[in-house]
Amino acid sequence: MPDKQVCDEKYSEVKETFETMSEISTLLNTGLDLKTLSFCVRLCENGVHPESLAKVITEIRQEVNRMNGQEKK
Repeated sequence: MPDKQVCDEKYSEVKETFETMSEISTLLNTGLDLKTLSFCVRLCENGVHPESLAKVITEIRQEVNRMNGQEKK
């Protein structure tokens, strides 16, 4: 079993990495909240192609916007 210091260091590294990704996401104006960003990271870690994921997210947003526009009419 890993000792507490190793676990704490690993946790700190993961936390810092995620905070950096969150800052980059904000700077790029992705519109992803922390929960969604976390899901996207996990999907990429499990083999989902990042560009394909970005395309799907863009298409979903466009469809939601289209549907919301129809509801207002």
